[in-house]
Amino acid sequence: MMEIKTLHSLDTEYSADSIEWCPNEHFLTYFVCGTYQLEGNTSESSSPPCRRKGRIYLFQFKAKTNDFVELHRVETAAILDMKWLQQENLEFPILAAANALGQIEVFTLEKNQLIRKSTFDLNTEFHNLLALSLDWDWNSSSQLVDNRKILSSDSKGDITLLQFNENRLTKLNRWSAHSFEAWICAFDKWDFNRVFTGGDDTFLHAFDIRGPNKILTNKSHIAGVTCLLSHPKQEHILLTGSYDERLRIFDTRSMKQPISDINLEGGIWRLKPDPYDRNLILAACMYKNFSIVELLDGRSDMKLVGEYNEHESICYGADWCMDTNKENNGDLYMATCSFYDHKLCLSELIENK
Repeated sequence: MMEIKTLHSLDTEYSADSIEWCPNEHFLTYFVCGTYQLEGNTSESSSPPCRRKGRIYLFQFKAKTNDFVELHRVETAAILDMKWLQQENLEFPILAAANALGQIEVFTLEKNQLIRKSTFDLNTEFHNLLALSLDWDWNSSSQLVDNRKILSSDSKGDITLLQFNENRLTKLNRWSAHSFEAWICAFDKWDFNRVFTGGDDTFLHAFDIRGPNKILTNKSHIAGVTCLLSHPKQEHILLTGSYDERLRIFDTRSMKQPISDINLEGGIWRLKPDPYDRNLILAACMYKNFSIVELLDGRSDMKLVGEYNEHESICYGADWCMDTNKENNGDLYMATCSFYDHKLCLSELIENK
């Protein structure tokens, strides 16, 4: 098993639920942490409904010197998901966030600050809608930031397809995908027209966004589908996490049954591939811990190789940091956060030789 050593730990004040490390080449030391805090009466019968507030923290971590500092914070509605745009040679990295007001917000990272550029409100037709997840398209052949797409899911079970152009978000389409919360949505990184969605109704769907037309429904999960990962380096591989505690691997060419699965316990909220080609997956297992799984034979089977147990509340947010110090030969670091104990940890992975 891998040894995981905590380097830093801090109190985020608000409950923490999202971590995203910046993937842009010149900003690899930066990451964001999103928070979600209930204000006022928290009972279900409260009237008016309790206010959900949040905050996005911008941090910088330099592995070579072990320096860790907060650079900026933005007051927002409660954050449920965030994603950086994967785009080469950006002068200013671009971050999108989904919040509890049913909004998708876009920020740029400029001079160590997050600058809000655009907001799209999903609540124009519905009341008290929460934006639950989002994903940027993966069209790496495009050298332009404009005309990139964002997919979002919401608490009504709907999916919205947005276009990002000249720092503005506009709606391209919206459709019903699930009968309860659509917890997660993701673009297929190998087919620009296919997207996947997972919902509290236990279904995993795939849609062709040109319709949008449903092209498959998978019924393998026995509880809500909470996370999806179209593997960025393994074509035809889709990983899913669920409240049923099982991490599954699907071959997208034939998705009737998973080709492999493993019980990680605790329910799985997020999945992140490692930044190197080590076939590792970082899993946020809500009511257990943060686990590291190795994909064996490249993809056909899985083995648990690491567990991080420093958090005492719901394990929601996690991401890898790539160490850019070449002298360290590709050391792995990760950031993790948990909810009610509002705890953020930075840790180093030590592979047992």
